[in-house]
Amino acid sequence: MRKISVKKLDIYIIKKFLGTYFGAILLIILIAVIFDFSEKIDDFLENNAPFNKIIVDYYLNFIPYFAVLFAPLFTFIAVIFFTSRMAYNTEVIAILSSGVSFKRLLWPYFLSATVIMVFNFSLGNYIIPKANGKRFAFEENYYHNRPKSFNDRNVHKQIEPGIFVYFDRFNTINNYGLRFSIEKFEDGELVSKLLSKEIHWDSVKNKWEIRNYHIRDYINGKQIITSGSIIDTALNIDPSEFRMRDNVVEAMTLDELKEFIDNQKMQGSSNVSALQVERHRRFSFPFSTFILTLIGVSVSSRKVRGGIGMHIGIGLLVSFSYILFMQFSAQYAISGALPAIIAMWIPNFLFAFIAYFLYRLAPK
Repeated sequence: MRKISVKKLDIYIIKKFLGTYFGAILLIILIAVIFDFSEKIDDFLENNAPFNKIIVDYYLNFIPYFAVLFAPLFTFIAVIFFTSRMAYNTEVIAILSSGVSFKRLLWPYFLSATVIMVFNFSLGNYIIPKANGKRFAFEENYYHNRPKSFNDRNVHKQIEPGIFVYFDRFNTINNYGLRFSIEKFEDGELVSKLLSKEIHWDSVKNKWEIRNYHIRDYINGKQIITSGSIIDTALNIDPSEFRMRDNVVEAMTLDELKEFIDNQKMQGSSNVSALQVERHRRFSFPFSTFILTLIGVSVSSRKVRGGIGMHIGIGLLVSFSYILFMQFSAQYAISGALPAIIAMWIPNFLFAFIAYFLYRLAPK
């Protein structure tokens, strides 16, 4: 098989693709920053947010997040825009008439899509999570500016294999819990249980202080009861876990997210499905760059009545349909109706079939 070399045509298309893609991102980001700033400026002023922190800690970390959030959409619009212009100017017809096959024409498109996919995958899984952490910290100090209270009752967690804790209530303002218990199991049998009226986090000792407790140990069929007023203990649970924001996973790298999922599974958390959806989405979403690129080229390479406007209209319809379908699949996975990996890849398989169908209809 003859090796495909990068020729002038390839360089021309790659420059067009990447130039239009990054140009579209810069334009949309500029608009997004203006709207976001106009919405939040009153909160920034009310909370005395320093200007340098607004720029460095917030917007410099907001920009890459927003850029990757709609990366497939930007990719699709870029392909549609410059390819439809090439078709309108009969450049595509000239290229195909010169003996270049449509399959060969796709080579620079997929090379550019690979660059974009690797760029977005690296940003989304290793750089943006760190940036999100700084952005969230800024929002807590200068935007939300109010302590988050954890009001759920009857909280059960497995903090280590065979060790379960229970809080009737936990106040995140003063790290104070009521009606607390610890149960320890070995080989499925209860061997120890602690009951207490109060539990408090001691930030100086970095330990939990349990007050008014009773411990029941079951040894050789006998029950031994121990009581006391105060006991310090190190539990594999931190008060910060009760103050986690709903979007805390956005501040986790891929490795940290996997570790967090394993920890939540051990604790018997109810949000494991949502976390699995987020993990598989980080793989499937960047891969959609190839699928939407193929759809974009196949649709916009034909010169049609209506020109660029018609192509962009079709492109927006397809890209928003993909995003909407992805959201529907995610909800099915979160509800437990579908495994997360299947739900997150179904949209790609479906739109890959559509891409192949449109490819077959593209001008050859």
